[in-house]
Formats: sequence, C-alpha cells, structure tokens
Amino acid sequence: MTDRRLRVLLAEDSVVLRDGMVELLGARGCEVVATAGTAPELLAGVAEHRPDVAVVDIRMPPTHTDEGIRAAVEIRARTPEVGILVFSQHIESAWASRLLA
Repeated sequence: MTDRRLRVLLAEDSVVLRDGMVELLGARGCEVVATAGTAPELLAGVAEHRPDVAVVDIRMPPTHTDEGIRAAVEIRARTPEVGILVFSQHIESAWASRLLA
C-alpha cells in the first residue's frame, strides 16, 4: 500500500471555480501540481508536471467552444499515461467518444 497522493492538473477558466476546486481536491488528499486557465497553459502544464490526472473543462478561452476537449484529445495522444477527467455543464457526446476511442 502507498501513501502517494494523486497528482492533479486542473484546467478551468473561471478563477473562482478553479480556486474552489483546488481547495476541495486538496482537502480530499490530492496534490494539485498546477492550474491552467487556457488550453495552451493546460498542454504546457501537462508537459512540465506529468500529473496523474488532468481535470479539464470543455469550454475554454478564447472562443469558449471546445478548446479544452481538443487539448484533452491532444494530451491523450501525446501522454496516454495521464488520466483525463472532462467536466462541463454542456453535453458533448461526439468529443467524449473521440477521447475514449
């Protein structure tokens, strides 16, 4: 058995939500190794920190359409060992299917 904490990179463009999630994850025993407010920051953070999991919002700046999910697909292709948890208030089943393929 190991006491190793789950290393998380959190990508969310809303500062209030991001800060709250950092507190919640920390209280639950996770180590938030980095946060990102944009898809390029997310990609750079994964490359630098190699987290266990990236928690990714689907809609991120600048267009707030699908930048986060596109970055998640890129992370999956580049670093398949990084787990991805995608969250959003919008249903994007086509992108979810592509990510899970």
